[in-house]
Amino acid sequence: MTSPEDHPHDGPNIHEQSQFRPDLSSLHVREDVAITGLCGNVHLPTGRTCDLPERHEGSCHFVGPEDAENLAAR
Repeated sequence: MTSPEDHPHDGPNIHEQSQFRPDLSSLHVREDVAITGLCGNVHLPTGRTCDLPERHEGSCHFVGPEDAENLAAR
């Protein structure tokens, strides 16, 4: 288990290597969104993507695929 010191919540982190986010290799995480420091979880039945910061508290906030494209382009 990781401690809060390992992952400060100062803001989104830009990830260059998946070793910092082991969930990037999961089918339910959209890597192009997740590497920008956002959650990136995908609701598989609808294809919608979470646009909240990584490791956020509570439920995901899902946006449509076209909005997720804009998140990935940041």
